[in-house]
Amino acid sequence: MSFLSQASGLFTYYFNAVNEHSLHTPFLYELYTKVVKSDHLNGDFSEIKSIYKKLLKDKSKVHITELGAGSSVNSSTSRSVRSIAQHSLTSLKFSALYYRLIKYFNIRHIIELGTSLGINTLYLAKYEATKIYTFEGCQNTINIAKTNFEKAEATNIKIIEGNINQTFPSFLNGQLKPDMVYIDANHHYTPTLRYFDLILKNRHDNTIVIIDDIHWSEEMSKAWKEICDHPEVSLSIDLNRCGILFFKHDLTKQHFYLMF
Repeated sequence: MSFLSQASGLFTYYFNAVNEHSLHTPFLYELYTKVVKSDHLNGDFSEIKSIYKKLLKDKSKVHITELGAGSSVNSSTSRSVRSIAQHSLTSLKFSALYYRLIKYFNIRHIIELGTSLGINTLYLAKYEATKIYTFEGCQNTINIAKTNFEKAEATNIKIIEGNINQTFPSFLNGQLKPDMVYIDANHHYTPTLRYFDLILKNRHDNTIVIIDDIHWSEEMSKAWKEICDHPEVSLSIDLNRCGILFFKHDLTKQHFYLMF
């Protein structure tokens, strides 16, 4: 079912994807030309890429505590670090995009649901003005992520350990209104909507929400569509791999597939 959903999402995406010539809203035009399409806001990611390359060569096995939908490639609870790096981490192309978004909008407080090995977290933390709160339920991947954070000397990251279904609502009771939320945790319909509802109660008008793997399964595609239709979402962007949501009250409600 995951393969069929991914294939359907890919077809829909490429059939509908547009570039800047079809964008007439100034906000979206600038977002696309200056952030999505352009790489002039990129930082120096050489150290992070070096850490990533070492993970790709690491054949050691780790036991995965799977609290979400798991991997679509390997369902075993014992996986090599190399396999996790190959199949379960955010594409570096998209991680670089998230960094550009952070820099462009001068994002300060970020929540990441799903730390994994911490590579995407390091991209989010590259803009030193930010504070990252990253949530992860698997202790073994947490340990690897901590090592990677130390290697990169990233001091603006705080890991919240434990079951995200419990730690995330508890954390939001602290009344932090994040500037950005990145969701890459439990890839099921109900948890995804639950995370989104929690964010709605704790957002501000300029909060940006990024949902990874929006076409990973039929459940995720359904959740993504319902979220895009939510009346508080003013702009939704489908990049096939991920979806980006805005809540700015001065934008007319629109949905776009953008070439990337």
